[in-house]
Amino acid sequence: MKNILEKIIQEKKETLVKIKKNNSLSFLEEKIKTINTFLNFKDAIINNKKISLISEIKKASPSAGILVKDFNHLDIAKTYVDCGSTCLSVLTEEKNFLGKLEYIKDIKDKFTIPILAKDFFIDPYQILLSKSYGCDCILIIIAALDKKQADDIYTEALKHDLSVIIEVHDEKEAEAALKYERALIGINNRNLKTLDISINNTISIFEILKNHKGPLISESGIKDEKDAKYIYEKTGIKNFLIGESLLKSDNTAELIRRFTEIIQ
Repeated sequence: MKNILEKIIQEKKETLVKIKKNNSLSFLEEKIKTINTFLNFKDAIINNKKISLISEIKKASPSAGILVKDFNHLDIAKTYVDCGSTCLSVLTEEKNFLGKLEYIKDIKDKFTIPILAKDFFIDPYQILLSKSYGCDCILIIIAALDKKQADDIYTEALKHDLSVIIEVHDEKEAEAALKYERALIGINNRNLKTLDISINNTISIFEILKNHKGPLISESGIKDEKDAKYIYEKTGIKNFLIGESLLKSDNTAELIRRFTEIIQ
């Protein structure tokens, strides 16, 4: 039986075949020229001296099912922006996370905040596709790609002035990520093949990544400010990508406030 990541990647390949038929590279390049809302995602993280929250907008996930029944991406974005999130992560994968690239454009039309297109990037074509909706950063999941694919997508993203998060979830992937000197590195506390989760994953991998030039981000499984503070005290990492705990909270604004106050 295929693991979950392999299943999603196969589906993404099939989806891209259809999208490419209707959206040529020249069409996407012309579309990008009409957008004036681009921001520097990486600099927003670097220049923030306190906690950086990359707050995630997603309707569903394979591990949790439907997260938000009355889902409205603009309402969620407004709460995140109003409460001081540094950046947003917007799920754009349609089949498993019920995301849409259009969400990025909608949010950028109303709010000034850097946005990560959270998807499974397997083809350099997706760089222009995602940028044509206004994203500022893309994701490279090491576990999903071979070395050449990762290199090609990274190079294409930098060529088009996008920030890049290289996502790793074990020591081998962390070693491989070090060569991407201009990237941010996200340590995923969730194993994408099994969906098992532990925030100690950030701590165990940190030693390999601590001298990386770009910012480090702890991702997934961070339930509250106690988890974030635990990671910060063990590693000094102060950048967190947080989704489900914010989306499921009865008081998202208060939870964001508590996250941002772990560094006084």
